[in-house]
Amino acid sequence: MSTPQPPMPQQAAAAPAWQAAPGTSYTSPIPVTRTHLGHALHSEWTKIKSVRSTMWTLGTFLLLVIGIGFLVAVQTTDEDFGDVPFTVPAFIGLLLGQLCLITLGVLVVSSEYGTGMIRTTFTASPQRHRVLAAKLIIFFAVAFTVSALAIGLIGLFTASLHSGGSDIPWVGTVFMGALYVSLLGMLSLAVGSMLRHSAGAITTMLGVVLLPSILPAFLMMSETLRTIGEKMQEYAAISSLARVFRLDNESGNGAAQLGLLAGVTAAAVVAAFVLLERRDV
Repeated sequence: MSTPQPPMPQQAAAAPAWQAAPGTSYTSPIPVTRTHLGHALHSEWTKIKSVRSTMWTLGTFLLLVIGIGFLVAVQTTDEDFGDVPFTVPAFIGLLLGQLCLITLGVLVVSSEYGTGMIRTTFTASPQRHRVLAAKLIIFFAVAFTVSALAIGLIGLFTASLHSGGSDIPWVGTVFMGALYVSLLGMLSLAVGSMLRHSAGAITTMLGVVLLPSILPAFLMMSETLRTIGEKMQEYAAISSLARVFRLDNESGNGAAQLGLLAGVTAAAVVAAFVLLERRDV
């Protein structure tokens, strides 16, 4: 009589094909893409076109610039454009409209700090400088395009009303006017990034824009402070835009004022990048 054989040990089932062998690194089946500035730009473009603040601020900007510009243009005559370009009717609207771009520039960055979504943004993109750079690029592109279209539309409308009124080129004022208000918006964005508070940053920028137009009246009462007051008045936002639109031909075309604003904006942007890397979220 034969002795029963002990049962053979069962072999372990083979690991599925997707499962890595012990001791080796795991490879995710999900494709991994190296992030770059283009991803950050796409993200910021999605944000700026999705939030309601963009629609309201840019809508108000267009309403002020184009609406007031058209109202001024229809009340002018050919003689009014003997020594000024056809874009002059946009000047008054821009004085008010620039406040809309200042507000939008602040909200582009400060609103994320207010809601706490900035933590999600920096988690998805740990390179903070890339996020801020994308915000600056997208905001400038939007602000400059909208401003140039508004000023150019007013210039075309005015030129159609007074076809024989002026031979002064006005295309340059479209570029310089749009650049000036867009740089103000970028300065606001940098201030918003540094202060991280919407109300504080907007108030600061209102002071930067309005105080140089108000203080000279008091400074020029004193003989010792008169020179400071005159210089402050020369580079105030109102005076700068007036020179850009050639309302004061004897004082230049606004290039000096535009250069000063570009320098101040560049310094503020550099400070915003430095503080962004050094401070906690």
